[in-house]
Amino acid sequence: MRYALLINERPGSYDGLDGDQRAAITAEYMAVRRDGRTLTGARLEPGDTATTVRDLDGELLLTDGPFADTKEIFGGFFLVEAADLDEALELARRIPALRMGGSVEVRPLAEYTEHLS
Repeated sequence: MRYALLINERPGSYDGLDGDQRAAITAEYMAVRRDGRTLTGARLEPGDTATTVRDLDGELLLTDGPFADTKEIFGGFFLVEAADLDEALELARRIPALRMGGSVEVRPLAEYTEHLS
C-alpha cells in the first residue's frame, strides 16, 4: 500500500543550528529518501514563498504565504510503499521534523481502479 508522509515543520526550528547540525539533519532526510520503500519525496520552499488561491464568489483571491491557523507549516513529503500502517509509521519516526517540534501526518493514498483521463 502507498502512504504519503506529510512533513509539518515548526517555523524557526532550524534557527541557531550550525552548518554541521544542518548537514546531519539533511543526511537523515536523505537516508529516508534512499530507503527502498520510498518512491519519491520533495522539500518545499519556505511558507513565505507560497501563494494561496481561493475562489470568493467567482473571483480569484490570492494571498501571499500559507493561509492556515497553525503552529506548523507543510514542509515536504515522502511517498512510500509499505506493507501496512505500522511499516509506514516506522519510516515516519525517522523524520527529523518530529524531534524538532513538528509532526508527520501518515495518510494512505486512495487507490483508483480506473485510469483518470
